[in-house]
Amino acid sequence: MESFDTLLSASAQAHGHLCPGQVVGVRMAMLGCRLIGLDEPTRRDQIKKLIVYVEMDRCAADAIAHVTGVRLGRRSLKFVDYGIMAATFLNLETSRAFRILSTEEARDLTDVYAPEIDNLAARQLEAYKRMPDNVLFRVQKVRITINEWDMPGPTRRKIMCRICGQVIRDGREVMRNNEPICRPCSDRCYFSHARDICLTDEGSSNPKHERSPC
Repeated sequence: MESFDTLLSASAQAHGHLCPGQVVGVRMAMLGCRLIGLDEPTRRDQIKKLIVYVEMDRCAADAIAHVTGVRLGRRSLKFVDYGIMAATFLNLETSRAFRILSTEEARDLTDVYAPEIDNLAARQLEAYKRMPDNVLFRVQKVRITINEWDMPGPTRRKIMCRICGQVIRDGREVMRNNEPICRPCSDRCYFSHARDICLTDEGSSNPKHERSPC
């Protein structure tokens, strides 16, 4: 694995800016990979062994993805919306898994590790670089049982929604009256009041028209 400084610089460039969350994410990823025995996680033979669960959609998540090479499209990156600055690293080959949490105490220790820096954000950034792993992080050894539908690889099952006819992949259907329906047709959906619109030949849309008049 490349050095911390090299990974941090590349991660910040990919993310768009350097911030304390980038430092935490890069260090978290480096520690997680080390704990599960992967020294080159982006290498083809190792990326197939790795799954990472991130528990927040913040800067650190981008850093973790950059260092490890996990991606949503590869199904190696899992987002669980817990609102916690934490990530779990799983080696599929060995089943070893560790959950790493950023400690709240670390915030209170920035004055100790970077006392010469006045600006708060800059002080946090530098302090997080200097803190030992056992100060910056809390580590839990965990066990993960992966649902077969969540494994990387090709689509394992396709089912058609009995209401709208949309194909549902990888076991994400909801059962209602013993029939599968998609989540948008259920009450487990993030949007509402969906109406199809017509696209013109140029690709623009006219929201005043629903699909049926096309």
